[in-house]
Amino acid sequence: MRYQHPGLDEITQFLQDFGMHVAKKTDTKVWYRGYGPDQYIYYAQKGPKKFLGGTFEVESYAELERAAQLPGAGAIEMLDDAPGGGWLLSLTDPEGFPLNLVYGQTPAEVGKLPEKLIVNYEVEKTRERKFQRFQAGPAAIHKLGHYGLCVTKFDQLLHWYTNTFNLVPTDLLYVNEPPATEGDPEKRKIVAIFAHIDRGMDTVDHHTFFMSSNPTGHVHHCSFEVHDFDTQQLGHQWLAKKGYKSVWGVGRHILGSQIFDYWWDTTGNMIEHYADGDIVNKLTPIGYLPAGEESLAVWGPEVPKWFLD
Repeated sequence: MRYQHPGLDEITQFLQDFGMHVAKKTDTKVWYRGYGPDQYIYYAQKGPKKFLGGTFEVESYAELERAAQLPGAGAIEMLDDAPGGGWLLSLTDPEGFPLNLVYGQTPAEVGKLPEKLIVNYEVEKTRERKFQRFQAGPAAIHKLGHYGLCVTKFDQLLHWYTNTFNLVPTDLLYVNEPPATEGDPEKRKIVAIFAHIDRGMDTVDHHTFFMSSNPTGHVHHCSFEVHDFDTQQLGHQWLAKKGYKSVWGVGRHILGSQIFDYWWDTTGNMIEHYADGDIVNKLTPIGYLPAGEESLAVWGPEVPKWFLD
């Protein structure tokens, strides 16, 4: 993810409390990483609040050159100062949202993976003479999972994202439109998409990108994966103790099945921890569900109004 923040010290403290680590810092730029193979998973630069787009890795420099021919594409830029190097191309979608493509980064050394917990069930108790013990602190981030947009030109952007890139629907949400004339059937109008990256038979996250129709266009949130439910709860407790403002959580989503926890960062952007998400591939049938609060969560606090704005 790429954002612009007026206060780099404030957002850096927040993202460290959120579970990231500073990979590199200058007076005007900061790169943050998790414990996965990415050199960095979040980039911040100094300036007025601004969304600078999500970033997808492409398979070759030739793909960057192909994308550079698209309307709204900038020039391919060498990332001389960024950890891992590489090249970046920034695009603008038909509604004016930025989107970035990257290639050629040197992978980072993977950090230590957290221990996989053994859970005792009512008739299957395999954790013998081993206790569950935890330390208070931030929920360590593994990787970027997804981000999403609220858009005013939904149909146009749906065509652009799914025809320009290998983003395909996992789930589509609809509303029933009233019939034009009496006696006509209701029609389903698609108003949101949860999209995954098409890698054929390889399994991938349930969604890497989502988009919903909205009267105003804005970024909704970005989401980062943590190890498990306990990690997430410890992270929630840590952020609350530090005085940050919760948006919604902890709960369990329906679409994607993730355990979710949303927060406001110090600039007013929404950001999420998630754990235990679904994975899909090309054999996964597309889901069609009605849009609304009933499609959001299996359990958790009542969804706040501003989450749907």
